[in-house]
Amino acid sequence: MISLNVPVYNEEDNILPLYEKLVPVLVSTGRPWEIIFVNDGSTDQTASLLDRLAEQDERVLVLHFRRNYGQTAAMMAGFDFARGEVIIPLDGDLQNDPADIPGMLAKLDEGYDVVSGWRKNRKDHKLSRTLPSIIANKLISLISGVHLHDYGCTLKAYRKDIIKGVKLYGEMHRFVPIYATWMGAKVTEIPVAHYPRVSGKSKYGMGRVVKVILDMAVIKFLSDFTEKPMHLFGSFGLISFLFSGAFLTWALYLKFANGISLVQTPLPLFVVMTLLTGVTCMLMGLLAELSTRTYHESQNKTVYSIKEIRNTPMVDPFENPCKFKG
Repeated sequence: MISLNVPVYNEEDNILPLYEKLVPVLVSTGRPWEIIFVNDGSTDQTASLLDRLAEQDERVLVLHFRRNYGQTAAMMAGFDFARGEVIIPLDGDLQNDPADIPGMLAKLDEGYDVVSGWRKNRKDHKLSRTLPSIIANKLISLISGVHLHDYGCTLKAYRKDIIKGVKLYGEMHRFVPIYATWMGAKVTEIPVAHYPRVSGKSKYGMGRVVKVILDMAVIKFLSDFTEKPMHLFGSFGLISFLFSGAFLTWALYLKFANGISLVQTPLPLFVVMTLLTGVTCMLMGLLAELSTRTYHESQNKTVYSIKEIRNTPMVDPFENPCKFKG
């Protein structure tokens, strides 16, 4: 089954045209399908239009949020309620082309786990939308090591087992391909069509760029330091200790070589500040290590993900691995 995941917010003029474009494309795939519309607290007629669609077509599932939670939360709800083996999110503003869906399914059939859309000829304002997006995509690719041209394109195709259990926060819906790569997924991208918005108002602004950058810092931390946070905090602590030692050496040199009193320079203050920073970083690293162990051990969580097992003995992984049952 194919599950279409469509977050919408104040898209009353686009709901019906989008549905009319989606249905023939989905029918042409020859697979069972469903469309999940997630109403993210719309204040126009979006809710009533969606309810009408759900009454007319049982393949349409509608989720109404109590208020506006943002696109990431809406997409997460769609993932949670999806019943299909393949989940395809797309925007509800008619800027994505449903005709690109069969091409994405064909790529999945080639053995890929994630197919990301690339708006190669993007129809947005070049200065306020396209240029910041290009810069952000290059930065994300550089930091994450997952090289995609267009992280911001909502139109993607996922195998459900890849995103099962993934929890999204902030603006992190665009980083799902990175999460999937951590799990060993095969990720690719294909060019997709993109159209200018005809009706409604864009919900994106320059403020979104700041949020994306901050979320990217979180992604980098989760990627490199989730299991060993002491490596991050401890590194900052050691650097602070080195600076503290350097400032102390400099202050003593000025004192004994040039006769300059310690109180005549800010160096003693720098020594104390960097020393305290180093101690604080070390303590934060130790606390983070304890939190990591508590997180895994209290919930019996593992630090690995198994794709499949063949000819496995009946073993409880939390018992002595040398003792086999049966």
